[in-house]
Amino acid sequence: MTTAGSHYTVLARRFRPQAFDDVVGQEHVARALQNAIRAGRVAHAYMFTGARGVGKTSTARILAKALNCPNAVDGVPCNQCEICQGISSGNDVDVLEIDGASNRGIDDIRSLRANVGVRSMRTQFKVYIIDEVHMLTKEAFNALLKTLEEPPPNVKFVFCTTEPNKVPDTILSRCQRFDFSSIADQSIADRLREIAKIEGFEVTEDALELVARRARGSMRDSQSLFDQLLAFSSGTVSADDVHRMLGTAGDDRLIDLFTAIVEHRPGEVLTILDGAFGGGVQPGELMDQCIGYVRDLMVIVSGGTSVPLCSVAARFRDTLQNQGVRLGMPGIMAAFQVLSDARSQMFRSTFARTVLEMAMVQVSLLENLSALADLLSGRLPSLPELPAASAASVATAGEKKNSDVASRSTPLIAPSPAAAMGIAPPPVVESEDEGDASEPYDDDSEVGDSPGSSASEIAPVRSENASVSVPAANSQPAHAPTPQPPVVTAAVETTPVAAVAPAPPQPVMIAAAEPAVAPQIVLTEETCGQLFHELIRCVGLTIAAGLKKATGLVLASSSRLEILVDSTADFAKKVLDVPENRARIESEVLRLTGRTMAIGMRPVTVDPKDLPVSAASSSPKAAAPSKPAPGRPAPSSKPAEKSAHASEPPQANLLGEIDPSRDPFIRRVMEAFGASVVRVTIAPSVRTADAEQAAE
Repeated sequence: MTTAGSHYTVLARRFRPQAFDDVVGQEHVARALQNAIRAGRVAHAYMFTGARGVGKTSTARILAKALNCPNAVDGVPCNQCEICQGISSGNDVDVLEIDGASNRGIDDIRSLRANVGVRSMRTQFKVYIIDEVHMLTKEAFNALLKTLEEPPPNVKFVFCTTEPNKVPDTILSRCQRFDFSSIADQSIADRLREIAKIEGFEVTEDALELVARRARGSMRDSQSLFDQLLAFSSGTVSADDVHRMLGTAGDDRLIDLFTAIVEHRPGEVLTILDGAFGGGVQPGELMDQCIGYVRDLMVIVSGGTSVPLCSVAARFRDTLQNQGVRLGMPGIMAAFQVLSDARSQMFRSTFARTVLEMAMVQVSLLENLSALADLLSGRLPSLPELPAASAASVATAGEKKNSDVASRSTPLIAPSPAAAMGIAPPPVVESEDEGDASEPYDDDSEVGDSPGSSASEIAPVRSENASVSVPAANSQPAHAPTPQPPVVTAAVETTPVAAVAPAPPQPVMIAAAEPAVAPQIVLTEETCGQLFHELIRCVGLTIAAGLKKATGLVLASSSRLEILVDSTADFAKKVLDVPENRARIESEVLRLTGRTMAIGMRPVTVDPKDLPVSAASSSPKAAAPSKPAPGRPAPSSKPAEKSAHASEPPQANLLGEIDPSRDPFIRRVMEAFGASVVRVTIAPSVRTADAEQAAE
């Protein structure tokens, strides 16, 4: 029993290796050095590299004892003579241990060079052991080069470093390098078991395994921690003692925590975390354990059966296997990303517990990420079937939501005057030839016009004060028995209120205007103009703006289309030169023609006379129509006619046929909404295939 004030030597120093066989986990280094001593092939300089606490300096002392011990046999010192004891304690005059961090200047190396030629006093070799040699300055390394390359025959150098990358190559090339590896957890546990037996303590296997895992391959770290643990306990050391001293969570608590995470129970996750913090677990330590646990899940799911675990004991491998399969590799990777980001935030935050709780709840709410991968690859995952009652409630909720959205955002479709007065309207007769799918889109059509529209379709009125839609004027159903009189619309000023239309006796089918669908085009030289027109319509605003600056499209070969671009059209060349834009055009050509075509550009010089009417109209010389450019559709005179008609005043007979103040339907709308008439306009006309054929 030691008395108060007596000197105590820590375990790391008392149980320091004294022979090559005592160095744990570095058998390759010990064997090489022993064979070199036996064969008389000892080098003049050695470089020992490796992590902290793996035995670099201890091996350097053993090498010095093996070279100078008079009783050494096959490189094994006796450790009993005065020389061995002096070297072990660091007091021998011929074995100099120099701290490279504090003796790093050129003056220190000059002093070493001045003394290196002095012969050893009582030993055969003078040994210089320089720890942390990478801390020497560049000038100090340069001053050491000549001496290191050609030292006196009785001088040996041993350099130890944890960062060999900082040592100049000129130094490394003059040394024999030995890399010390990290020590296995089982080897550390065996060494600690021997120390506990010598010290008279009883330590459980779980406690030894925890300390060995905590050391992370460093024997000195494990011995320092074990020394602290022996002082903490009272003769018997258990795993709970290790967790209380380190502020970590037990294996069972970690298992329960990740079971709740895998089963997506965030409330239970918070409960387990609160109990852990109440038991003295530190947030930073628990975060490190969770990251190690996720790493173990990855190892097990990846099939690393022989790779040791770093967070829990090996007996929980089957439990981790089940959790890893349920979480999946994508979920494990996502969990690691979340936890690692939260760990970096904890260093900069004063709310470490909150950061940990938020991260763990986020991990517990991770869905199965393989479903997202299936969606991206085109495979739809199977969804669970809902009971009949649940499906009905979901459908009702969806209909109610759609009704609310429609009442807030969609235009109000007012009933006809007959429906407003309670008269059931006749059923809508749908025509088979209603709308021509092959009718090309007209860039000059008004808003609300769409190809293939009929009189039975509703044309919305453009008005800032009201959202009232009535059948378009001057349009009739394709097969209606009698023509309908022209109807005008009144734009009323009102407050947006959800319209409540009276329910008709029978459901009324309103044919909505279908969007224009591009027809399939047989790609030939004659159809290049039609294809060019369709591309302008469907490739997007930016690409369409570039195409409009081009002069046409030609079929260069069976697998290549070329866009004719004027040499002065810089904007068109920049837009069409982007690889993404070309890929978009190629995809649209494939959709329209069914053929895979490469898209290129052909610079041309365009004569203003060859420009289409729409482009040449801005020039005073372009008064008469001219021949269209290649690949362009023939210019039509309809835009000019339409602009001429648009400038004419509205027809008086249309405005005089209906008086907004006397029309019963408009009066009921005004009374329902408390509105007043602001102005009266003519509804936009709807272009049909029959009308265009008649116009031609």
